[in-house]
Amino acid sequence: MAALEKATGDAVFKFEPFVLHVLCRELQDAQLLHSVAIDSGFRNSGITVGRGGKITMAVRSTHCLEVPLSHKGRLMVSEEYIEFLVHVANQKMEENI
Repeated sequence: MAALEKATGDAVFKFEPFVLHVLCRELQDAQLLHSVAIDSGFRNSGITVGRGGKITMAVRSTHCLEVPLSHKGRLMVSEEYIEFLVHVANQKMEENI
């Protein structure tokens, strides 16, 4: 809270979701892994094929969180709300694990 109160710009509380990149030998391997990821609830997963033919399957969680806390140095939320955000982010981390 002390750091937020001293901030002169914008502050954002951000939690990044789980991402696992898997290099696949064959497109069929990536497609199978993609199906398993989607069926397991990782809805943001996808396959990319690079110019050199490198096939990468990304397993991505949807557990993200991004909340503005201050704007131009003015704190926009209470300490209680920040404690709540930390609790929510910790729950999301547990789900990632």
